[in-house]
Amino acid sequence: MTTSTLELPDVDLVHDVRGPIPTVDGRPPLFMIGQPMCADGFAALAREFPDRTVLTYDPRGLGRSTTRRDGRTDQDPKDQAADLHALVEHLGAGPVDVFASSGGAVTGLEWALAHPADLATVVAHEPPSLWALPDADAAGRATDRVTTTYAEKGFGHGMAEFIRMSGWQGEYTDDYFAQPPADPAQFGLPTEDDGSRDDPLLSARSDAVTASRPDVDALRGTPVRIVIGVGEETGNAVTARTARGVAEATGLPLVVFPSHHGGFAAADGPWPGKSVEFGARLREVLAGDL
Repeated sequence: MTTSTLELPDVDLVHDVRGPIPTVDGRPPLFMIGQPMCADGFAALAREFPDRTVLTYDPRGLGRSTTRRDGRTDQDPKDQAADLHALVEHLGAGPVDVFASSGGAVTGLEWALAHPADLATVVAHEPPSLWALPDADAAGRATDRVTTTYAEKGFGHGMAEFIRMSGWQGEYTDDYFAQPPADPAQFGLPTEDDGSRDDPLLSARSDAVTASRPDVDALRGTPVRIVIGVGEETGNAVTARTARGVAEATGLPLVVFPSHHGGFAAADGPWPGKSVEFGARLREVLAGDL
């Protein structure tokens, strides 16, 4: 694996290349993207593709790409799509296949609209696209509750609210909002406030991700092959519902993957997934076997 930095006018993007470019067999490189997760979250999944050139990166402002010169701290999918376009051009790697997770899936859809020539296939796994929900307003209230709690009480309380919000099964009803504040101790989280307010998942810095609404008609007409993924164990939690909603609104195919929202993680990791089974399913999907 080779790690390099692409210096753009407003950000330094740290990225990793596993394998040769151009590829030996002519297949597109496989780019794995997330948000707010960085490249290290794809280590187990990348190991399932020893025969492919795999690209990963840390999105602007996150992980190893913290050097920003734009004076901003927010995470905007359109900016990230432009960054990815710049990376692919810099590497001479396009068109690429893309596995995009969570906020990265939102970026992947924006990328397909803005720079379709960069892409062959995009697998957008559980994009948190709140616009696609029948209870979008209530879902927005639920996410606002997370950011407000984080702003007022800090990481432990904010993360406890996030865990409850992201794991809630079904629509956000009055029963959801009637619950008392989530107790961080129940999740093994710290109860004290360390004073930090820069977490990209809990703060308002990622509001543009969940608020991003792509041009649905343009997605239907893009030359890029786009597949929406959903985890078989995610059930009726919010990211499973958004994945189904995006697929229904766009007419794009919906494919079930093993495990949960982060099911491509290693089985022995802190959030155990099924990286071997997930990788096998991704390989099938990339080959056109839906």
